[in-house]
Amino acid sequence: MKRRIALILALLMALTAVTATAGETAQSGYTSLVVANPTPMRGEFLTEMWGNATSDIDVRDLLHGYNLVYWDVERGLFTVDPSVVSGVAAMENEAGDHTYVLVLSNDLLWSDGSRITAWDYAFSFLFSISPVLEQIGAAPLRREQIAGYRRFMEEGGTLSGVRVLADDTLSVTLNHEYLPFFYEMGLLYCNPYPISVIAPGVEVRDDGQGVYLANMDPAVTEPLFNADVLRTTILDKETGYQSHPAVSSGPYTITSWDGTTAEFELNPYYKGNHRGEKPSINHLTYTLAVNDTMISELAEGKIDLLNKVTRTDTINGGMALMLQGGYAMSNYPRIGLSFISFATERPTVSSEAVRQAIAYCFDRNAALQDYTGPFGIRADGYYGLGQWMYGMVSGTLVPPIAAPEDETDTEAQQKYEAQLAAFEGLSLERLNPYELNTALAARLLEGDGWKLNADGLREKDGVVLDLHMIYPEGNNANETLQVNLVENLEKVGIRLTMEAVPMNELLGRWYQQQGRSYDMVYHASNFDIIFDPSVHFSPDGAWAYTNLVDEELYNAAVAMRKTEPGDVLTYMQHWLEFQERFNTILPMIPVYTNIYFDFYRDDLHNYYIDENVTWGQAIVASYLAEEAEAAEEEEADAEDVMIIDD
Repeated sequence: MKRRIALILALLMALTAVTATAGETAQSGYTSLVVANPTPMRGEFLTEMWGNATSDIDVRDLLHGYNLVYWDVERGLFTVDPSVVSGVAAMENEAGDHTYVLVLSNDLLWSDGSRITAWDYAFSFLFSISPVLEQIGAAPLRREQIAGYRRFMEEGGTLSGVRVLADDTLSVTLNHEYLPFFYEMGLLYCNPYPISVIAPGVEVRDDGQGVYLANMDPAVTEPLFNADVLRTTILDKETGYQSHPAVSSGPYTITSWDGTTAEFELNPYYKGNHRGEKPSINHLTYTLAVNDTMISELAEGKIDLLNKVTRTDTINGGMALMLQGGYAMSNYPRIGLSFISFATERPTVSSEAVRQAIAYCFDRNAALQDYTGPFGIRADGYYGLGQWMYGMVSGTLVPPIAAPEDETDTEAQQKYEAQLAAFEGLSLERLNPYELNTALAARLLEGDGWKLNADGLREKDGVVLDLHMIYPEGNNANETLQVNLVENLEKVGIRLTMEAVPMNELLGRWYQQQGRSYDMVYHASNFDIIFDPSVHFSPDGAWAYTNLVDEELYNAAVAMRKTEPGDVLTYMQHWLEFQERFNTILPMIPVYTNIYFDFYRDDLHNYYIDENVTWGQAIVASYLAEEAEAAEEEEADAEDVMIIDD
């Protein structure tokens, strides 16, 4: 596995070293950019509570800024955003609760020019956990880490763990029962949302015991924060904040959304991100790219930036175009994977033995070669190539331990060598690779009581393994799955019928926002930076995507999250325990994790997608300019640095 990673990295370094010569482009001016992605947007631009399609995540990064904390890619940790928080103090009480007092900058403005205050952040906390959202099809966030969360969920009223101490001062208390938490500062993650737009007539109050929502007009007795109001303010197809957020806080504002394409303009009141960077490209168009035509549309000037290209033939086409001149490329490891997920509530795939048998019938190595070629690796667990945890086990990240300064200190040297050996012992080789083995698959089915019926299909207690799988329309997965899975399943007595459905419909069924009758779904997803699968596999609220409940898997996830911040070795040990259990019970069959490629016109500069999580973040520092103009700007920047150094 480590040799495979080394080969991929070497290949990518060679590709990155290829520079495109300057060429003529078909672009007009430097004020707009057309961005396209092969994953369609769903119009869920508010939060992940209605779904978390990757293209919608990109849009949220354009529209919603000023998060209290951000992920520091270089340091690999969460920290407060200095453009948002001007001061922070942390304290611990006798019970072990951790309280963070955050003083906000006084120049945070909404896109309409009004001020963003601590009350707006308090509203976001209250809004994100409100049970009312369940009535309009959302899955409220489980922010169990906030003190008072459980009481709030049971009784409503006040959320004691969040306080507004002044217009510019907010405090958040983390419940000691949820601590330690490996990504502790990440638990403060919060974007402001405008209460005046989402819940007109409602305000946040704090009487000294915590924050709560109340009607602004005391004469109105019926709570205005209710499902009927939110259906209009959030979900209305023409004006709802979900798809048409009129007032926002990020680098851009949305000007239109037609179900496929979204248009954005600069937010004139945006002060900049944590690096102090502000966007310079006036207008953005974000739309759907089709794998079969995206490279030709890039060459014709219909698209300026292609994001998250994964198919081998498309990548090769992009590289060929780049070598002709006028185009550039960036590549970066995916923080996610593709998989086949099971609807484990269905009797056909509720058995662990059946899921394992299906895995043994899937030639994933061949499927990987068909789809990603040399730009991906087989995944055997719930991880992505771009996660730091994977870098640690694959040897591409250096263990965060320092050799003793005094080489003669025998005790310190032995401790260091023991830690180093422990890190080197971390390996994914302990995971079952489920290599193609139809004979073993047949034995598993027989041992689990599945017998061949008169039609040659496996049957048990009246349940026949005549399975149905959906996959994204426009994805060529059908071809490789037919050869590498369907035909092998037939050999052991399982029939699998595949159905291509539009991505939006697939996601709706995957999120169980609409009824589902499938047994399996072929899909792909990316992870949040805070990797806490315990929220998905909690026994008291089975993950809707798979409906799997497994106490051992949940306990492994809890052990991982409850690692002390900074204790990377212990976290990694628990991470591997979680992966082992996941690999055994298979709520999903992991398929591959891969390298993303972005192709774009070569007069787009400072597009450092590898240093950001999404293109929506990377575009903030980017600008469009001719080569000579870009060189002048870079020279001016260098002069500025020299003056400062003097």
